[in-house]
Amino acid sequence: MFDKLTERLAAAVQGLRGRGRVTEENVAETLREVRMALLEADVALPVVRSFTDSVRTRALGAEVAGSLTPGQAFIGILHRELVTLLGAHAAGFALNVQPPQVVLLAGLQGAGKTTTAAKLARWLKESQRRRVLLVSTDVRRPAAILQLERLAQSVGADFFPSSAGQDPAAIAVAALEAARRGVYETLIIDTAGRLHVDDELMREVQAIDRAAGAHQRLFVVDAMAGQDAVNSARAFSAALELTGIILTKADGDARGGAALSVRAVTGKPIVFLGMGEKLDALQPFDPERMASRILGMGDVVSLVEDVQRKVDVEQAEKLARKVTSGKAFNLFDLRDQLEQVRKLGGLSAVMDKLPTQFAGRTSMPPDQADRELKRQIAIINSMTRQERLNAGVLDGSRRRRIAAGAGVQVQDVNRLLKQFMEMQKLMKGMKGGKLGRLMAGLRGGMPPGMPRRR
Repeated sequence: MFDKLTERLAAAVQGLRGRGRVTEENVAETLREVRMALLEADVALPVVRSFTDSVRTRALGAEVAGSLTPGQAFIGILHRELVTLLGAHAAGFALNVQPPQVVLLAGLQGAGKTTTAAKLARWLKESQRRRVLLVSTDVRRPAAILQLERLAQSVGADFFPSSAGQDPAAIAVAALEAARRGVYETLIIDTAGRLHVDDELMREVQAIDRAAGAHQRLFVVDAMAGQDAVNSARAFSAALELTGIILTKADGDARGGAALSVRAVTGKPIVFLGMGEKLDALQPFDPERMASRILGMGDVVSLVEDVQRKVDVEQAEKLARKVTSGKAFNLFDLRDQLEQVRKLGGLSAVMDKLPTQFAGRTSMPPDQADRELKRQIAIINSMTRQERLNAGVLDGSRRRRIAAGAGVQVQDVNRLLKQFMEMQKLMKGMKGGKLGRLMAGLRGGMPPGMPRRR
């Protein structure tokens, strides 16, 4: 989401390199570039002005500490101000209320409220071990009710039925009574949206809020909406006492302005980020980590947490024991490793969390690398068991058959096998304690020297 902004901010700070001191002149020059970068990212003008004024106040006359260059010192100032702009600290999702906790999702049509309701239910079930009931009050769009019912089944949450023609506030009251009777800990209410803000929409969502007595009122906003996101956020904030924001489609090619603007306009924290279409693609928002990603510092802590949560450690340990005992690394093993990368969201998701100096070393764009990853898995799936166990039997005719089965060129098969041979050599060099220490880090927490979550 912040790729372009990251590039522009990096270019802006480049002008400070080689200077011995952060002065008024070079700060003014750099801030002009920062201002243009933020405006191009569709950040609201009042937010840009406030942000650059804060940076200027902190930066003027700042001495370069120790071995830091002016560029590094300015990056530090930018980072601190971005963290403040994004919320200073992770707000978290409040759970300390008498069950059932009522969570109301509001926003415009197309922002992703219905999918977000299911994602939030899954997160509450898996991360917080809570019993969740979902209900839709979108009586104008019957397909929305059916969609939420099917999504509820997918995430293992219960669904309270509703139908077109019912009063939305009455649906919310009935669902709340059902949540009490069923001893549910959380009730998530999905509300109707419009293509634009109107009085009827606001009256309806206010009536649902009053009827259900919502504890959490979360504004769901599309990260790709730009300035429209700011306008709708302002309207919903005036109509409802919002408690937080969920930013959806944050994995897309949005310019990022919504994330920097909506929080400042509403004064409410961003609580979650929707990072994809899959129902597990919802992550708690951390201002410090997001600021680091915007400035190209990466988010290695989140990457390690993803590995610990999504990677099959037992399978990885099995491979480690196999390699350290001297057994050959085969194409079954390679496919398992490729599937593990897919579980992390693909190479694009991994690269997004790496510092730019490392992510930039890849030979192809992340989206192209993801397609290559799928292609490689398809090639291995087109092989027989014997071929996966012993790549040495793959002569020309077998490679042509595999290419036809996977829908690729023979050159693609040859390239995969070349990479496989290189990995075999690498695995042979991992005999002994190196791989064992790596697996201990995965199972026991952060690898040595890795910063820990506060």
